[in-house]
Parts: sequence; C-alpha cells; structure tokens
Amino acid sequence: MALFLALLTAGTALVAIGAAVDGMLYLTSIGVLLLVISLLYLATRSIWRTTHPRDRSGTS
Repeated sequence: MALFLALLTAGTALVAIGAAVDGMLYLTSIGVLLLVISLLYLATRSIWRTTHPRDRSGTS
C-alpha cells in the first residue's frame, strides 16, 4: 500500500507542477502516466488478493 500511495502522491505533484508552470507539459504527461500506473497496480493487487487468498494456518 505504501508503494501505491507514493506513486499517487508523486503523480499528483507532477500533474500540479506541470499544470502550474508554463512549458512543463512533459511533467503533466509523466504525472498522468504515474497515476495510471498506480491505479493499475492497485487493481492488480486487489485482483491477486481475491484469487489467491493467504494461508493463515501458519504452515508452509
């Protein structure tokens, strides 16, 4: 979850900086790309958890 939050924060910051500063459109593009990657990561992680539940019995 920490990786998701880090990607989300970095993407949001880059989008904000890229939108505020003239001539920094590439930062906005990178920020949007990071936001998409973070959402894909979250979706993949949630799907993985529902199809592969953890073994909580304590045995290997």
